[in-house]
Order: sequence, then structure tokens, then C-alpha cells
Amino acid sequence: DVTATIYCEKESQKGIIIGKGGAMLKKIGTFARADMEKLFGCRINLKLWVRVREDWRNRESALRALGYDRSQLKP
Repeated sequence: DVTATIYCEKESQKGIIIGKGGAMLKKIGTFARADMEKLFGCRINLKLWVRVREDWRNRESALRALGYDRSQLKP
């Protein structure tokens, strides 16, 4: 199993990512799953979550928690 979280900054963005009846999230998951199965050569069970974290892109601690160093990112 692979679990992934998609972060957005606003509740309205969360709705867009999920889409009507979950259609957009299903599409995202389908494409991501296919790419991972091709990469790893096995079946993947992908679970996606969408979470709101205000201003996460501008918070050093949030970026570090996701494995990024601000110096690695373009301004």
C-alpha cells in the first residue's frame, strides 16, 4: 500500500482537487498509480488524502516536514 497526501492552502482548493463526487481525485489517483506500477513493476494500492494547510508553501517548518530545504526551491 502507498499512502500520499496532497496539500493545498485553502478549503476551496481542496474542493477543486477532489472534484464533483471525487472524480478529479480519482483521475489523479489513476494516473499516479499507473506511473508507479510502471516504475516499480508491480501492482500498487494507492490511497490519497487531501489536506488543507494554510500558507504551507511559505513556512520553513512545513517544507522541512515534507523533506524540502528552502535552498532547493526556486523563488
